[in-house]
Amino acid sequence: MDVSAILPRDEWVQRAARHEERADALTAAHRSRAAHGEKHPVWDFLFTYYAYRPSLLRRWHPGAGVALADAPERAGWRWYSDAARHGVVETDAVVPDAEAFRTEKPQLASLVERMLRRTASRPGQFGCFGLHEWAMVYREQEHRHPIPLRLGQAGTDAVVETHELRCTHVDAFRFFTPEAVPRNRLAPTRASQPELEQPGCLHAGMDVYKWAMKLGPLVPGELLLDAFELARDIRLLDMQAAPYDLTEWGVRPVRIETADGKAEYVRRQRAFAARSTALRKRMLNAWLGEPASADY
Repeated sequence: MDVSAILPRDEWVQRAARHEERADALTAAHRSRAAHGEKHPVWDFLFTYYAYRPSLLRRWHPGAGVALADAPERAGWRWYSDAARHGVVETDAVVPDAEAFRTEKPQLASLVERMLRRTASRPGQFGCFGLHEWAMVYREQEHRHPIPLRLGQAGTDAVVETHELRCTHVDAFRFFTPEAVPRNRLAPTRASQPELEQPGCLHAGMDVYKWAMKLGPLVPGELLLDAFELARDIRLLDMQAAPYDLTEWGVRPVRIETADGKAEYVRRQRAFAARSTALRKRMLNAWLGEPASADY
């Protein structure tokens, strides 16, 4: 592994402090609700489905191959190595080591690389209109979320029945009701995920945050927070387009059952696809030192 840069202690400590401030601001509302035992149907998802503690989000790393001078407190951190092994002469310098990660987690490294490269190389698909959330309550009287449906059960079922379901994401598809499953154009599985993932999918965009977390110190902290902000922004649209009535929480619906609602959904979906693809390429650059390839 080549060391691409060496950060003096004063510089990296300042960057870490700025990162912690930004992370604390992003998680302040959640931490306050958690302290008071309050639930939120939109934002809790970012900390339950993606079960990473706010303390992990605020931990800054420089990214693979970027050495930290005078950092003895990080010498025992996972996937950091002694920078002297890579030709750095500064005392107590350490560096996030992509080779150490791949040696310890070869299957995970291979999966994350495939997911990032292949998804970044594909065109987005923009005809799903967020109907995965509707398929999760299709013809079911008891729902995973105890929130009323905007159109009622019959109206919700009618929307599903007058549209084609085009979900490509296994972690959305696996929550479809039994009667919704055969209505989907595809049958995504964990095995087929690298072949089906595409940047137009809102859940694939949110998952960029998951991949950043799994890479840990190989991803610069600033990039990790950018991925979290993308997941937060996507989550709002995901719930605005859902069949639930979330007006009690101040959530304005995007009525995808109408032409105007579909147009708004696709416009925002395209913007998220561009943001997620850019983040995937930045992650590959930070981790492997090369851009995403269209053929992997």
